[in-house]
Amino acid sequence: MTTARRVPPITDHTPVGDLYEVINRRRDVRAEFTGGEIPEPVLRRVLTAAHSAPSVGLSQPWDFVLVRDESTRRAFREHVLAERSVFAAQLQGERAETFSRIKVEGIVESSMGIAVTYDPDRGSPQVLGRHAIADAGLYSVCLAIQNLWLAATAEGLGVGWVSFYREEFLRRLLGIPTGVRPVAWLCVGPVRALADRPDLERHGWRRRLPLEDVVHYEKYGPRLTR
Repeated sequence: MTTARRVPPITDHTPVGDLYEVINRRRDVRAEFTGGEIPEPVLRRVLTAAHSAPSVGLSQPWDFVLVRDESTRRAFREHVLAERSVFAAQLQGERAETFSRIKVEGIVESSMGIAVTYDPDRGSPQVLGRHAIADAGLYSVCLAIQNLWLAATAEGLGVGWVSFYREEFLRRLLGIPTGVRPVAWLCVGPVRALADRPDLERHGWRRRLPLEDVVHYEKYGPRLTR
């Protein structure tokens, strides 16, 4: 016999405030890591939350590589800083000056790195639901990352997604098999605090758009108000 959990009816008083508080408190952390240890039960809860994410055809195409080794993290950081310089060389004027103040990683300051990968062969050859949208598996991995991020935030941890790297370098560094794609390096660990606003907003690089600027009704077109 199949059992199911009862879902309470949605009302204006549904107690979901804690969820929204975590979503709004989540930040991409760079400079706030303390380097403190992550208790093993906490780490397992966070990884379990990630592994509980929905996935196309229940393929669960993710893997999590936990990296604590200092030499590995320093090698990755050197690569990231080199890629930062490549990007910085493309900037001029005010944009270059703004970017010079932005820290793009917390690789050695955090407690550990978690590399998240995508295995397109997981569940193949018949991945239910992927035949028409080839990237559906990749989207599934991103859902696992979001679950991990929100769970970590709820546990009082910070997470920073490092994107200044070449996939082939990270594949070689961590021995990731050919065909498995490294999607993210996440810096994870206790933090002194989480900033009130995202770093890029505080430094003037970009601002968050109002919700009204990204909502359309019925078809993609002029923004409408109700």
